[in-house]
Amino acid sequence: MRGLQSRVTKGLTIGSRMLCDDNSGAKIVQIIGVKGSHSKRTRTPSVGIGDIVIVAVKKGVPQMKKKVEKAVIIRQRRSFRRAGGTRVEFEDNAAVLIDDQGLPKGTEIKGAIAREVVDRFPKVAGIASAVV
Repeated sequence: MRGLQSRVTKGLTIGSRMLCDDNSGAKIVQIIGVKGSHSKRTRTPSVGIGDIVIVAVKKGVPQMKKKVEKAVIIRQRRSFRRAGGTRVEFEDNAAVLIDDQGLPKGTEIKGAIAREVVDRFPKVAGIASAVV
């Protein structure tokens, strides 16, 4: 996995609910774990754009409800700073479900995704409608 060019402020923690912005069948997911987090014992790990998280599907089609999946964060409300000095923030928090190889489970993404996700997950960028 490549490193990010910008300094992403971690705006989401365990327990955060967000939209699932692909057509995999899940509508709302909740973060229940963070892949590769190295935090202190009683500190809840935080994540930002481009991070892989373990999510539980809260709303969606009956086959997807209560399933535990992997997802990548594609949008966050908390602003973060890019290398050029610009600050970027989105209207909502959103994620896309992925498999173990990092390939998206859906075939299209409804909203825009951040450019930082494109660097790490080119296949996710291939099905996105817009890159910001």
